[in-house]
Amino acid sequence: MTRREDITRLYELLGELEQTVGGKQKLKDCTGYMDWPDRGVYFFFASDEHRDAGDQLRITRIGTHAVSEGSSTSLWDRLRTHRGAKRGTYEGGGNHRGSVFRKRVGEAFVERASLNDEYPHWGEGSSAKRERRLDELEMERRVSDYLRDLPFLWLNVDDEPSAESQRAYIERNTIALLSNYQREAVDARSDDWLGHHSRSKEIRESGLWNVNHVDEDYDPDFLDLLRDQIEETSPV
Repeated sequence: MTRREDITRLYELLGELEQTVGGKQKLKDCTGYMDWPDRGVYFFFASDEHRDAGDQLRITRIGTHAVSEGSSTSLWDRLRTHRGAKRGTYEGGGNHRGSVFRKRVGEAFVERASLNDEYPHWGEGSSAKRERRLDELEMERRVSDYLRDLPFLWLNVDDEPSAESQRAYIERNTIALLSNYQREAVDARSDDWLGHHSRSKEIRESGLWNVNHVDEDYDPDFLDLLRDQIEETSPV
């Protein structure tokens, strides 16, 4: 099958997942009290872009968690970090130094609006003191508003943390399949897509908020594993 046909199959499978779980979610509506699996893969979609082939929303970010042996990070832990804080000192904002997704989206906002003088330290280091985080709070809130409105699906894949886990395999190959980096574009992003302002060439050219695996070949057999995992998913 061609890459375009495999992409169509991927969207068909995720359409089946969406029907099974009762629809896409948005982070603004999610809490830790929901019935989250311990481990899984998530698929974020653009909120205002559709595939060339129809009315399906385009996938814009694929991710997982706990791919290092011994890691105890849960699926909700990762999604909550992307969502940001709902209360406390940084209410409405978050910590982009703990979420590459937040970091990349913030970078694009900074570049699009030429705000480098206002946010000269955005993305620096793995942590920051309170004063710097407060200085960056307005941008963190902007990032939160953007991410919390993106529709997403997640798939329960409850295997042990490992770089060779099924979750890592699905994540890696989904990114490689969808990426337009240095190849003929399928479902190319619109001119208005925020990622076009990214500092990362990989993001700009792949059409995804991902950097790793965008330049790799994909193994089409991963679609069979994805199908099997979706078939095992319990309806809501």
